[in-house]
Amino acid sequence: MSLKHAILILLESQPGSGYDLLKRFKEGLGYFWNAKHQQVYQELKKLNEAGWLECEAQAQETRPDKKVHRLTPAGHAELLRWLGEPVQPNKINDALLVKLYAGAHTSTDNLREEMARHRDVHRKTLDSLLAIERDYLALNDEQRTRLRLPYLTLRRGILGEQAWLAWADEVDQELNGSS
Repeated sequence: MSLKHAILILLESQPGSGYDLLKRFKEGLGYFWNAKHQQVYQELKKLNEAGWLECEAQAQETRPDKKVHRLTPAGHAELLRWLGEPVQPNKINDALLVKLYAGAHTSTDNLREEMARHRDVHRKTLDSLLAIERDYLALNDEQRTRLRLPYLTLRRGILGEQAWLAWADEVDQELNGSS
């Protein structure tokens, strides 16, 4: 997957500015697809040049004009084309796993500290995801039905964070046994 398809997906449901897209990334896709401010704006420019987006300037009183992007028919066709293609299974590059793999060359205290930092991040992420799930479960049946597929991505995130924390317990147990 590429950033361009993530942007097309976000704009398919609602037009928006680069700032709007960054907020939507943070609130949804950001849990499983990372995009930096500069990358989003560069990609919006490329998508406009490719004819997949159109841009409309909206005047703002106290700020420069806001550029609101929306999908063109060609952008919608590209999104449908991409959605019809198979995607490759995800491969990870995880520096923590490399460090743990090489753990015999560093101190156990160093590894414990590293695991504690990562555990905090995963715990906070899990807490955020569980809060989103509570909000979803409080919706009425019609709203939940409309959001059932995004909910499945949320469930994947929850299960992934829970599994990571369970694995971290195993690592901690091993590190505490090898002191």
